Amino acid sequence: MRRAFRQYVNLRPIRIFDGVASPLRHATPGSVDFVVVRENVEGEYSEVGGRMNRGFPDEFAVQESVFTRAGITRIADYAFELAAGRRSYVTSATKSNGIVHTLPFWDEVIAERAARFPAVRWDSEHIDALAAKLVLDPRRFDVIVASNLFGDILSDLAAAVAGSIGIAPAANLDPTRACPSMFEPVHGSAPDIAGQGIANPIGAVWSAAMMLDHLGHPAAAADILAAIETSLADPATRTRDLGGTADTATVVRTLVAHVG
Repeated sequence: MRRAFRQYVNLRPIRIFDGVASPLRHATPGSVDFVVVRENVEGEYSEVGGRMNRGFPDEFAVQESVFTRAGITRIADYAFELAAGRRSYVTSATKSNGIVHTLPFWDEVIAERAARFPAVRWDSEHIDALAAKLVLDPRRFDVIVASNLFGDILSDLAAAVAGSIGIAPAANLDPTRACPSMFEPVHGSAPDIAGQGIANPIGAVWSAAMMLDHLGHPAAAADILAAIETSLADPATRTRDLGGTADTATVVRTLVAHVG
C-alpha cells in the first residue's frame, strides 16, 4: 500500500509526556521531542531478490537494497524542510563505513541537499553509534532522517525511550498529495493481545490527530493531542504498558470526554 500510493515519508514523532516514565532517568517530560523521518518505499525493504535451492545444503537467499537519487533527494528535502520549522537540526543515519555502495551514495545526496538549507545544522551518525546516543542523550535530537530499515529500528527504539511503543503514532505520507496518505500506530494491530481490551489506544488516537493536521484541521488535531496529554497525566487512565491498570475502553472514554 505504501508503494502503491507513493507514501515515501514515514513520519514518527517522539515525545515524553507528563506522567509517562521513561526508562532513562535523565529523559524527562519536555526534554525529549524529536521526529524520525523514515524513507518508506525503497532502501532495504525492496522486493528485489529471492531464494534458490530450497531445502538443499546449498540453499541461499538474496535480498537487494535499492537506493535511488530521486528517493534519497525527496526524503532529505522533507527532513530539512521539517527541521527548518522546528529546531533546525537534522541527523542523518548511515553506515557508510561498512556498507560500501548504497550508504556512501546516501551520504553524498544528503550532503548535496543539506547545502540548500544553510540555516539548518546537520550531521551524520553511524547507525550503531546513533542507537547508543538515542539512549545516552535523546534530548539532543530534533529530526532524524534514515533509510527504510534504519528508520524502522530507530523509531521503535525511540518509542521505548519515550515510555512505550503503545503511544507511538506514525504517518505514511505522499507530500505531493497526488495520492492519499495513511496513518497508523507504530505497534500495528497488536494481534498477540487482540480482544483482551488491554491494548493502549493512544498510538492510534495520536495517529488520527496527525491525520487531521495533514487534512488541514490543526485546531482539531491540537484538541486531540491535549486530551492525550491530560489522559496520560492521570495514573487512573494509563494502560498496562505504562504501569497502569486501565483497559482500552476506559482510556478511550476518557479521551472522548476530554475532547468533548
